[in-house]
Amino acid sequence: MEKKVQKSYEIDMCNGPLFGKILLFTLPLMLSGILQLLFNAADVVVVGRFAGNEALAAVGSTGALTNLLVNLFIGLSVGANVLVSRYYGARQEEEVSQTVHTSMLISMTGGILLTVLGIVAARPLLHMMDTPDNVIRHSVLYMRIYFIGMPVMLVFNFGSAILRAIGDTRRPLFYLIIAGIINVVLNLCFVILFHMGVAGVALATVISQCVSSALIIRCLIQSEGCFKLQWNKLRLNWDKFRKIAAIGLPAGIQGTLFSISNVLIQSSVNSFGSVAMAGNTAGSNVESFVYTAMNSVHQTAVSFTGQNLGGRKYERINKILIECLIFVTMIGLVMGNGAVLLGERILGFYSSDPEVIAYGIQRMKIICTSYFLCGIMDVLVGSIRGIGYAVMPMIVSLLGACVFRVVWIYTIFQWERTLRTLYISYPVSWMLTALVHLICFVVVRKKLENRK
Repeated sequence: MEKKVQKSYEIDMCNGPLFGKILLFTLPLMLSGILQLLFNAADVVVVGRFAGNEALAAVGSTGALTNLLVNLFIGLSVGANVLVSRYYGARQEEEVSQTVHTSMLISMTGGILLTVLGIVAARPLLHMMDTPDNVIRHSVLYMRIYFIGMPVMLVFNFGSAILRAIGDTRRPLFYLIIAGIINVVLNLCFVILFHMGVAGVALATVISQCVSSALIIRCLIQSEGCFKLQWNKLRLNWDKFRKIAAIGLPAGIQGTLFSISNVLIQSSVNSFGSVAMAGNTAGSNVESFVYTAMNSVHQTAVSFTGQNLGGRKYERINKILIECLIFVTMIGLVMGNGAVLLGERILGFYSSDPEVIAYGIQRMKIICTSYFLCGIMDVLVGSIRGIGYAVMPMIVSLLGACVFRVVWIYTIFQWERTLRTLYISYPVSWMLTALVHLICFVVVRKKLENRK
C-alpha cells in the first residue's frame, strides 16, 4: 500500500509526451521555490514596515554575501540530483542508495562548517562590502542568527534534490507550505509583539527551516524505494562523492564566483546610501520571485535530461531543451513585465517611503523586463549539466557573466556612476552568455550522438 502511494508522487520522465510531464514537474517546484522566497520576503516586509529603513537595508545587504558562502554546497546538491537521476533512469537501485546516503552526509557536514564560517566571518566580510555604519550592526546580527540554521537548510535542499531526481516535486511543496505559515506567524510575533527587529525575523526563518528539514528527513526515512534513508547506512562513499563533486563543484564554484560579482554590485549600490540600499533590496526581492519561477524550469531540464541520459533515450534530450526554453521564456516575459506594471503597489508592501519605492522601480524597469534572457541562459546550462558536462558551462558562465560584470564595474560604471549603468550590466551579460551556451549545447549534443 505504501509503495503504491509513494509511486503516485513519481513522474516517468523517459516515456510518453513531454510537455504535460514538464508542467506537472515544474509547477510544484516553482511554488516550492516561491515559498522559500517568502521566508525572506516576510523578513523584508516585516522589518521594512515595523523596524524602519535601516533594518530593511540590513536584511538586504546580507543576501549577496550569504549566497557567496552557501552556493558551493548548493552546487553539490545539483551534483546529487544529476547522479540520482542518472542511476534512477538506468534502474541501478544500489547506486541510488549509496548516492542518497553520501549526499545527506555531505549536507549535514557542510551545514556545520557554514555555521562556523558565517558566525566568524560576518562582520569582516560586511566591512569589506562598505556596509554603512548605521546598518552594519543589524546586518551582522541577522547574518549570524541566519547561519545557525545552515545545517537544516542544507539538509532540506539535498533532500529535495533527491526527491526531484525521482520525479517528486509535490511533497517538498507541502512541507514548505507548513514551514512558510510558521515563518510568517513567528515573524509577526517576534517583531510586532516582542520588538526583536532583525533578530526576530532571522530567528523565525531558522525555526521554520528546522520544520521543513524535519519533514523532508521523515519523508526519506519512511520511503520504501531505493532512495530510503537509513541511519545505519549513512556513510561517505568515495566513488559517489567524487562523482557528485565532479558535477556539483563546478556548479558551486560558478555560483560562488557569481556571488562575488553580485557582492561587488551590492558594494557599488551601498555607495549610494541606505535609502538606495533599501530600494535595491525591495526591488531585488520582487525580482527573485521571477528568477525562482524561471529557475524551476532549469532544475526540470537537469532532472529530465539526466534521467533520459541514464535510460539511453538520447532522442528526447533536444525535445526537453526546446520545450523548457519555450516555457521559461513565457514565464520570464509574463512575470517580469507584470512585476514592472504592478511595481509601485508591490513595493508599497516593503516600504511606504516614496524614495525607496522610486529606487526599487528604477532597478525593476531594467532587470525585470529582460529577465527572460537569464531564464534562457539557465535552461541551457541545465541541459548541458544533465548530459554530464559541468566544467564547460561553469567556465562560460564565469567569463560571460561574472568576469564581464566585474570588468563593467571597473570600466563603464566608473565613467558613469549611476545605478542605471550598474543595472544594465545584467541583461547584457545574460544575452552574451546564453549565445555561447547554445553553441556549447550543440557541440556536446553532437558528441553524445557520436557516443551513441
